[in-house]
Amino acid sequence: MNMEIRYAAHPQDVKSYDTARLRAEFHSGNLMVSGEINLVYTHYDRFIYGGVFPVWEPLSLPNYDALKADYFLERRELGIINVGWKGKVTVDGEEFELQNLDVLYIGKGKKEITFESIDPNSPAKFYLNSSPAHQSFPTVKATKEDANIVDLGTQVAANKRTIYQFIHEDGIQSCQLVMGVTELKAGNIWNTFPPHTHDRRMEVYFYFDLPNDQIVMHFMGQPQETRHLAVKNEEAVISPPWSIHAGAGTSNYKFIWGMAGENKSFSDMDGVPLQDVL
Repeated sequence: MNMEIRYAAHPQDVKSYDTARLRAEFHSGNLMVSGEINLVYTHYDRFIYGGVFPVWEPLSLPNYDALKADYFLERRELGIINVGWKGKVTVDGEEFELQNLDVLYIGKGKKEITFESIDPNSPAKFYLNSSPAHQSFPTVKATKEDANIVDLGTQVAANKRTIYQFIHEDGIQSCQLVMGVTELKAGNIWNTFPPHTHDRRMEVYFYFDLPNDQIVMHFMGQPQETRHLAVKNEEAVISPPWSIHAGAGTSNYKFIWGMAGENKSFSDMDGVPLQDVL
């Protein structure tokens, strides 16, 4: 059960990165591997993200030496979104069934977390976000119907999309984790454009429900020093607080966004006019 460590990078240094270095620092593939838990620990706000893909046997969330804790959630909270078929998460003996795009928030202090698929022939895939927590909040399950739903964009601009806000200041309560899903409508390809940064929070995007023969070009970097990453289905990108985070796909797609940092205000962002993007 792997947990990769990623260090923070200064924007002045990132200017000199070639494609391979940029991908090594900010891109994550192979998060959803059958029968495995694969997590990434980034030094940006000590955020953890990754995939749990149980098939024939349940998988238990392990403790990792990098956490220097007695158990994973001793000083952390956890958000889970199922991007596969029907599955089950057991939290200290309490069972929660999760359909596709159901969400489960688990607060600080829970000790035993187990993941399993209801039908191994149609397995669940659980995407995880975790951040440090200094207060404990109740475990809460939510469906898409429970989310705060925001429709944005236009067909003319090819960015018509629906945002499902799950873990946020007016939704499921957390210590600092913010999490939700954005779904692009058919015929629309752009997300988070015009772009923004939010210097008080970092963010991770996990792209999914993208056809395997299609890609998303994810744009990152300071607004005047943009770079791009080619992202495939079920891959993720770390977005530092100083970076824009936007993308254009060769098909419509969905992505999970997770944030942690100074506050939980979804609207706390610094917009960047298009004429200032280079």
